[in-house]
Amino acid sequence: MSRERQAVAAAFQFLTRLPVKTELDFSPELLKCSASYYPLVGVIIGIIVWGIAALTAMVLPPLPCAILTLAVWVWLTGGLHLDGWMDAADALFSYRSRERMLEIMKDSRVGAMGVIACVLLLMLKAALLYTVLVEQNVSGLLLLPMVWSRWFMVHAMKRWPKARNDDGLAARFADMSGGRTRLAVFWAVVVTLGAAAGQYILAGPATATEGSGNLSLAGTHLQTLLSYSESLSIWIGFALLPLLAYGVGTFTANRINRRLGGLTGDIYGALNELLETVLLLFIVILYGL
Repeated sequence: MSRERQAVAAAFQFLTRLPVKTELDFSPELLKCSASYYPLVGVIIGIIVWGIAALTAMVLPPLPCAILTLAVWVWLTGGLHLDGWMDAADALFSYRSRERMLEIMKDSRVGAMGVIACVLLLMLKAALLYTVLVEQNVSGLLLLPMVWSRWFMVHAMKRWPKARNDDGLAARFADMSGGRTRLAVFWAVVVTLGAAAGQYILAGPATATEGSGNLSLAGTHLQTLLSYSESLSIWIGFALLPLLAYGVGTFTANRINRRLGGLTGDIYGALNELLETVLLLFIVILYGL
């Protein structure tokens, strides 16, 4: 198996529970190579999640459909990023010294702040999924939170220092090359453009219909104009989502970096959960679902 194929397989084995039947040596070099394909992993997770949502929506009301969809979403990742979210909450909301916060994140036990943060996050995600399932008019956008949140993890590995100098998970991604981060951007952009094109085809401008009289012609022109306007607003959403992910992620990572003197593997997972939720929230607000 080629090095790049091993990197793709490693990305899926590390970030998901999908059955990738390949024996791999998870060396630091392979892990760093695999990070380039994190956005691609986000695509597959997104396709599966929204496929489950579409199937369950045929037989269930939106609320249980949203909860089941979220359960599949969490299962697909093995709760990997949620674990980071809880550990980060326990540490950062303890308001202890830097050394003590790093110790808290290494502790396998979950504290009260971690449980509270997890429950609130899952409640918000379920509510956002419910809102989207009720009004499914921007389906092309729904893949992107999972793509750009994972791209930002790769960016964070490259940009911010590691908080620990030991053999923790983050240390295995030390010295990420610029070429790897550029490849991650490439995958994220390709997915965004593909989703945007698909959304445009499915909900593009209405074609003119035959009618009689000036009133019918005016109505057709108005319908076409409104449809173009809707398509334009969707394209704006595609452009703003990565900018929002970069802005919110950078602000949050800078704040954490000042407190911890760097980032950890738990922080990468917490950033992924935060950005997925923020981008879903942005979709709901922008399109008034």
